[in-house]
Amino acid sequence: MSKEREPLVTHIYTADPSAHVYDGKLYIYPSHDIPHNGEDNDNGDEYQMEDYHVLTMDSIDAECVDHGVALHKKDVPWVTSQMWAPDAVYKNGKYYLVFPARDQEGNFRLGIASSDKPEGPFTAEESYIEGSYSIDPAAFVDDDGKVYVYFGGLWGGQLEKYQSGQFDPDAAEPAPQEPALSPRCAVMSDDMLSFEKAPVGIEILDENGKPLLAGDEDRRYFEGPWMHKYQGKYYLSYSTGTTHYIVYATGDHPLGPFTYRGRVMEPVIGWTTHHSIVEFKGKWYLFYHDCEYSGGINHRRSVKFTELHYNEDGTIQTIFPYGNKED
Repeated sequence: MSKEREPLVTHIYTADPSAHVYDGKLYIYPSHDIPHNGEDNDNGDEYQMEDYHVLTMDSIDAECVDHGVALHKKDVPWVTSQMWAPDAVYKNGKYYLVFPARDQEGNFRLGIASSDKPEGPFTAEESYIEGSYSIDPAAFVDDDGKVYVYFGGLWGGQLEKYQSGQFDPDAAEPAPQEPALSPRCAVMSDDMLSFEKAPVGIEILDENGKPLLAGDEDRRYFEGPWMHKYQGKYYLSYSTGTTHYIVYATGDHPLGPFTYRGRVMEPVIGWTTHHSIVEFKGKWYLFYHDCEYSGGINHRRSVKFTELHYNEDGTIQTIFPYGNKED
C-alpha cells in the first residue's frame, strides 16, 4: 500500500528530509523536531532539535524503519544547540553526515561526522568546518566525484549576517530593489574535512538574465537548497521562505549561474517546507515535510514524499500537496 503523502513515521516528529539511494535502498536523513510549549518566532527558536535519526525504506511502498539516534549533540564538542537540517554523502568508502548547529558563540556552523554504514551511528569531528557558516547544507556529488556543499538560510539561519564574509550581528537583508542573497557553495576537500576554497555565492537569474531581487519573494532564495542532475542539466531547488514555495532554477555547471524556471511545490501546512529530490528505481520523488499530522504546529513536522514528474522539455510539473488542483 502506497505511503505517498502520508507521514513516513509518527512515533517522532521529523523534518527537512535529505533522501539518497545507497545499495538499492532509500535512506532519509531528517532533522528531529522535539515537542515543547514555547512560542514560534522569526529566529526559529522553536526548532530545538538535538539529534539525528536515519530512516530507511526497501521500496517506495515499504514500511519506513527508524534506525534510532545516529548522532546526538552531547557527542559533538563544538555544538551547543539546534542541530538543524542535515545531509549525507558517500565518498572514499565512507558515509558522511554534514550538519548545521550553533557553536559556543551561538553562531551557526557546519559540521562533519562519518560512519562505515549509511544508517550510522556517526562520529563527529572535534570542530566545525573552518570557514563554514549558516544552515541547510546539501551535498551533491558530481560525475567527476567532486562534492559540492550548498548552504545558507536567512533570518534564524544568519545568512544575511555574513554578507561581508565575517559575522556582523547588525547586518540586514538587502533592500527590495537590490539583488537577493543567494545560497553559498563550497567544494569539499578529498578527505571531506574542509573546504577547498572559501564558499562562493550562487547566482540565480530571471528570464532576462538579471539577478532575482530581494523583493521578489515568490522567486528569490530564502533557505533549503538542493541540487540534482537530470538529463545533463543541474537543477538548483530551494524554499522561498516567506511565500512558502519550493522553486527551481537550472544551469550548466554546479556553480551556476542558474535561471529561474518555476515552482516545484505549492505551500504546505506550516511555516514553510524543506525538500530533497531523488531518483529511485526509475522514478523521481520529492521528499518534504508539513505540519498536517500535528494540526499545524510549526515545530512538530512530519516527513512525506510524492512522485515528481518532468515535462518533455525538462521543466518540472508543479506539485499541489493536498490535491487541491490537478497535479
